[in-house]
Amino acid sequence: MSGAGAGDAGRAVSGEAGGGRKRHRPLRWLLLSTLSCGGAFLTWLWGALAGGLDVAETCTLLRGRRFDGAYRSRHLDESTRWFPLHNKCDATYDLVPAWINPTVVLFSLATAAGLLMTAWTTAAALRACRLRRGGGASDLFTDDRRARGHLDAR
Repeated sequence: MSGAGAGDAGRAVSGEAGGGRKRHRPLRWLLLSTLSCGGAFLTWLWGALAGGLDVAETCTLLRGRRFDGAYRSRHLDESTRWFPLHNKCDATYDLVPAWINPTVVLFSLATAAGLLMTAWTTAAALRACRLRRGGGASDLFTDDRRARGHLDAR
């Protein structure tokens, strides 16, 4: 590989565009946080609906487990909580799969991290634009389009 090719590859990996300018991508982080939030919601919904409409019928007919109504009435708060999700047939068997609660936590952490990175990269992009322009950051988005040739230079 030639020396110029290696330098170009290094800039591409490090996220720098031509001229050593670092690119900030807040929309990518926002997309990550949006998708992970959707994943958290869909996983939570899967767990919340794991027992079906009739828990006694689901336990007995679909899972082959004995439904303990007395246990369920004593521990009603477990099955009505938003998190962690539980929907128990008896003291030993839960209709909510074991992977649901940890997955909701991981998706929620990814959502929070994505939102933090969105804020950080947006602030960094605004700061870089202000430094390039010598003050105002009003043309943050038009500056990128001008660099790609979509707008005439002023």
